[in-house]
This record gives sequence, structure tokens and C-alpha cells, in this order.
Amino acid sequence: MTDDGRRMREVLSYTRRGARVTPKQAESWEAHADAWVIPDEAVDAPDFDLTSWFGREAPLVVEIGPGVGEATAALAAARPEVNVLALEVWVPGVADGLWRVAEAGADHVRFCSVDAAWLVEHLLAPGSVHEFWTFFPDPWHKKKHNKRRLVTPSFAHVVAERLEVGGLWRLATDWAPYAEQMIEVLDAEPLLTGGVVPRWDARPVTKFERKGLAKDREITDLTYRRV
Repeated sequence: MTDDGRRMREVLSYTRRGARVTPKQAESWEAHADAWVIPDEAVDAPDFDLTSWFGREAPLVVEIGPGVGEATAALAAARPEVNVLALEVWVPGVADGLWRVAEAGADHVRFCSVDAAWLVEHLLAPGSVHEFWTFFPDPWHKKKHNKRRLVTPSFAHVVAERLEVGGLWRLATDWAPYAEQMIEVLDAEPLLTGGVVPRWDARPVTKFERKGLAKDREITDLTYRRV
């Protein structure tokens, strides 16, 4: 906490990838960022109010790591009744996501590049989230980097507390060892129940997923419910 009581954001445990954008991404940013991107500095304001950025009260869906927004655009367009907060630290990915949601007509999506683990813990109230989506998070496949994985016991507990009773955490990965860790971690969280499920039909097959399939990786879908 700062001297005036504001929550300080933690130092990130990763390095953001390059921020070079294509002309299309730059055009998209110019057209939509003011309305649909929550600036990093905005979350540091002591009176930060997430709902005000959507301009309406609606069930909240939080997507962690949308990449270039392929799934975000399709899923949000199919669910106009929810507010979708997409947390992505890669700025060119956010720029891509902006034009994708614009083309899909999904103007109820807001993007933010603040560290997801910090934002979920410090800015979302317990019981305030209808669903979390975490599709193909970085597997940090080298053993020495496993500790950087998103799905850990401590983070799983924070997510579980933020979900409303009956709320869902939908996950997918193409990395078998990470799937095993997810199952172990989430099965051990007393506020969650669930496990491996058939592929969520609503989730589009993204370019990233197709790459995994091309390498003969098995896609594991998980869904856990807040009890």
C-alpha cells in the first residue's frame, strides 16, 4: 500500500513481449483504444470502478490471456448479456483483439494489460465474477520455469473466491504436463468442483490451437464450478 492507502501493483514475474504493431493494429488502436482499453494507470486510482468502464451493470466474465482475441470476439459476440474483461499484457495482441471484437460487434469487451494475477486479487470483489476463461496459458514447459505458471494453489483459491456461487472457470491447454498440474491444483481447491470435460463447443478453434493439433498435442478442456 502507498502512504495514501492505494494498492501498489507488484513487479511482474515476466517480461512483456515486443510492442511493435502492424499498420492494421495501429489503425485499430487509434479507432478503439480510448473506448475499450482500460489504461494501466487507471487501475491505480483509489476510486477505480470497473463497472464504469462498461457503462452498465451486467454479469462479469474475465478472460485471462486472450492473445490476439480470436476466442474473445467469438464468445463475446455470442453472449451480449455479459461484460467481458480481457486481460492481456501483450499490446499488439490487444490491438488485434480490438479489431476482432469490432468486426464481431462485441462492444461489451474491455481490455486491460495489468498483470492478471494482481488485478484479480486486488480489484475484483469476492463473488463478483460470473465466469473466468483461461485458454492455452503459457505452459512454461521448462522445469525451472514451472513456478511461473498461472494455475497455482494460491491463484486458484483467489479465483474461486472471486467467482459467484455456481460460477465457472473454463480452461484449456495443449500441454499435457500442465493439464495434469491444473487438475491436481483445482481438484485440491475446496471451493471448486469439476474436472476434464468435452471440448466447449462455443469456443472457436484458434490459430494457436491449430498449431498444437498440428504437433499432435492433445487438447484438454477443464471446467470447474464454484460451490
